[in-house]
Amino acid sequence: DICEQLLAAEQNTYHNTLLALRGFCCLHTQDRHRALQDFQRVIEHDSPHPSSCIKALCGRGLLRISGGSNYLTALDYITACQLKLEETTFTIKSYVPWNQRGLLLKVLQEEGQMMLQKKRYPGGSSVSFQKKATGLYTFLTLKSRDAPGVFQLASLLVELDSSDEASRILCADALYQMGRGEEAHKMLSLALSRNPQRAPVLARLALLQLKSGFVYDGNQLLKRVIRIGDSSCLLPILDIFQDEDRKLLQSHCRWRALAILKGKQEGVAIKEAIAHLSFAILAAGGYAEDCLLTRARCYGRLGQMKTAIFDFNAVLKEDPRNVQALSGRGFVHLALRQQKEAVQDLISALKVEAGAVIPAILSLKPETQGLVTGWLLQHGRAALTELVASKDLPGEETLRDLLTVAKALTKICRAAQHHIFYTDVLMANGEHQEALKHLQEAFGHCPAEDFARARLAVLQLQSSNVAGAAAPLSTLARRDEKDLAFLLNFVDTKQQQHLAQAAAQEGKVLMKGHHYEKALGYHSLAVLASRDSPRYLRRRAACLTHLKNYEKALKDMEKVIQGHSCSSPKTRAGDHCCQGFLLLALAEEEAAVQHYMEALQLDEPLALGSITNCPGRESLTKTFHKIAQCNFEKQRYEEAWKITDYGLKIDKSTELQKLKARLKREASSCSIH
Repeated sequence: DICEQLLAAEQNTYHNTLLALRGFCCLHTQDRHRALQDFQRVIEHDSPHPSSCIKALCGRGLLRISGGSNYLTALDYITACQLKLEETTFTIKSYVPWNQRGLLLKVLQEEGQMMLQKKRYPGGSSVSFQKKATGLYTFLTLKSRDAPGVFQLASLLVELDSSDEASRILCADALYQMGRGEEAHKMLSLALSRNPQRAPVLARLALLQLKSGFVYDGNQLLKRVIRIGDSSCLLPILDIFQDEDRKLLQSHCRWRALAILKGKQEGVAIKEAIAHLSFAILAAGGYAEDCLLTRARCYGRLGQMKTAIFDFNAVLKEDPRNVQALSGRGFVHLALRQQKEAVQDLISALKVEAGAVIPAILSLKPETQGLVTGWLLQHGRAALTELVASKDLPGEETLRDLLTVAKALTKICRAAQHHIFYTDVLMANGEHQEALKHLQEAFGHCPAEDFARARLAVLQLQSSNVAGAAAPLSTLARRDEKDLAFLLNFVDTKQQQHLAQAAAQEGKVLMKGHHYEKALGYHSLAVLASRDSPRYLRRRAACLTHLKNYEKALKDMEKVIQGHSCSSPKTRAGDHCCQGFLLLALAEEEAAVQHYMEALQLDEPLALGSITNCPGRESLTKTFHKIAQCNFEKQRYEEAWKITDYGLKIDKSTELQKLKARLKREASSCSIH
């Protein structure tokens, strides 16, 4: 009321002062709209009064906080400080309520920090927030958001609370950006004397020392930051540092980390190196390829594999073809025994630059090298087998990848299996002459290795040397039928037919001479080359029977019987007799009896002749009696009668005749027929 009476008077000597006072009165009574009007009238006056303007700016700044315009609040207080710092301090202490002062100081600190970090409207002008550019507004646009303005704001905050560390740090940051490094150093040193373990202060002092050329002192300060363990304090600082100073910090931390790693390789030293590398990465803006790669390797040494993968991924996100990151991540997956991921990364690295990956693999321990080559070979062999088996699918890219892997394997370890794999890939790629050349260079013109001799034989088949190819391929058949089946994919159908015939003939000759082991290889070759021809399956089953390998012989005969749809009754009867004999040898008597009954039903004279030769009528009749008796005891009279009936066709056994009589008596009340 007093202010209004004075304003209504004719004398307007203290008009702006009275408006400012009335504005604060309205502010305290929560009449914000009227308060803002009074403050605006003072600020927009053509001939502003400095003291009144300071009060009006402070008042408007408070109103803007409640409106969420913290940035504009900071601009108002910076402008007030530029007019007169002492007057601004007095105004805050006198007119701003104590319960609002804490919030005001916090807002000013945060906004000042963001101004230095260039996070507030970079390149803009505060004039955009004004309605007109007259009087005081022209002054508001000058240096309100640069370092001098923030320095004055920080000085105000220090005056209001000299014990507040954040305000002193803000003041030091502003001094740094103003190029007044010595003053910033003094202010930070004073702050450090009050709290020696403050990482934000130590980090700033370290940079100032490095900038001044005091490398040792700067390094000691960085060590203290590392011991505290608060590397996150660098994040806000780096937005304040100038580009050349960030590069200085980055190069120093990188150099220091490499120096540490050249020395001791203990856990403590590696952790210190990681901390320096982390500082270097932060100083680079979050991405520094060489530092990320080195830090990833350090994490790997400490056993922190997932963290190491995270760093490798960061590099690969920027450069998906980075060889060191691909191979490094592959080695981490190797340590974690993640085979699929390790192989994928190592192959990707080999495709980019095999010359850099091979030495890295050779630097591993022998047992680790063996694991790497084993996984690569296993993957390559599986991919090649699938590719060759599915001839209709395009595989140019896969073959290129396999050639890269195969070449690398021969350079890492000159093992026979690696050279054989490389030969196979060349053959799959249609490079038969190159395959022959490599095979002869690795094993000589007359290889002693069975797998190499087999490949030489396949390559020689191109010149229609079927007889010469059968012998080494039969040897491979005895050792590894899967590998032989793979090789036969490179032989055309006509040559496979000739090969099967030649192998079967040679196997027949060897069986006559009782050389069953050797004959087995030829018969297996005939089976594979003919794609499971029943004729050759029967011959191999006979050979296996001579070798008493009844289980494998039984499998062959099962395949034969499964293809009986086009066979004559006589042929089928013979196969069932053979199957029955093998089942007897394996003590599967009930199944054997079923096959013999099937044979008798198909062609009784042939079946009886086969039974007479082996296993003998009397012996088989006893088996029939045993199985029939078992069915009789289980009251399966119909099955028992059937078995007894067929058994009597083989031999008029007294036991079978007695069992048949018992069956008639036991089943007199039911019709068996």
